[in-house]
Amino acid sequence: MTSSAARVAQPAAKLTTEQSVDALVKTIRIPPRPSLLADVQAELAVADPDPRRLTDIIANDVAMSASLLKLANSSFFGLRLKAKSVEHAVNLLGITQCGNLMTGIIARQSIQIEKVSLVKFWDFSTKRAQAMTQLARRMRVCSADLAHTFGLFCDIGIPLLLERFPEYADTLEKASNEATLTFTAVEQQHHDTSHTSIGSLMARTWGLPESVSLAILLHHDYTALNDPNTDDAVKGLIALALLAEYGIQKYHGQEYSTEWEKGGEAACQFLGLSADEVEDRFEELHELFNNAH
Repeated sequence: MTSSAARVAQPAAKLTTEQSVDALVKTIRIPPRPSLLADVQAELAVADPDPRRLTDIIANDVAMSASLLKLANSSFFGLRLKAKSVEHAVNLLGITQCGNLMTGIIARQSIQIEKVSLVKFWDFSTKRAQAMTQLARRMRVCSADLAHTFGLFCDIGIPLLLERFPEYADTLEKASNEATLTFTAVEQQHHDTSHTSIGSLMARTWGLPESVSLAILLHHDYTALNDPNTDDAVKGLIALALLAEYGIQKYHGQEYSTEWEKGGEAACQFLGLSADEVEDRFEELHELFNNAH
């Protein structure tokens, strides 16, 4: 092949690859945004959200109302009074907090896979959201609400890929133990896509904030933490998630984390944390988890 022919062939090959990846993505089921979530988001987006309107939206769904009350009365919030109704819960927790909880409840109910239990996945996601909320309040690198949403949705592409590829569970284990390649590079090798790409797409479909969908896309690319073109809120989400996840792993007795080895130093640098301060944050998270039982 002549060099000019080779130059022509390269873009064509690239185009073919992009087309096949696009075709693949179309075979992955991304759940549409539930109308209840759209209604909650629309109310929270107005200049002056009305607690009564939010209460009416939630109260229309009996299962959601029951789930919200159960969460509101859990030890995690430590409310002095027990919420007796949706209206009472909204008043006790505040509109934004209720909106965050509803987003999590709706996601959990919308994403179910036949023959695969997602209990551990959602438990970890909930813990990460709680941990990131606490860390964001203390460190102020992004808003606590943003941190909570990202904590819930950060790995949302994983169940979607488990549903699409029967062998994805093996890929997940390989990627979790891979010391050199990035987590997403292992996924790309096996499936021509990654949980970050699919998760980011779902976040946009569900109308989540732009910084959340971008942080989902980049959260295994730790070079983003040193990239001047990446928004600080996005960097904050990536760094806090890494800190929160390692804190959860340590809480469960896992001292070594492949992801922390890859990105921990850059995360601490961005957050301005010394080694002693990191240990202090972990202790605070362990206290949070102990109190949440």
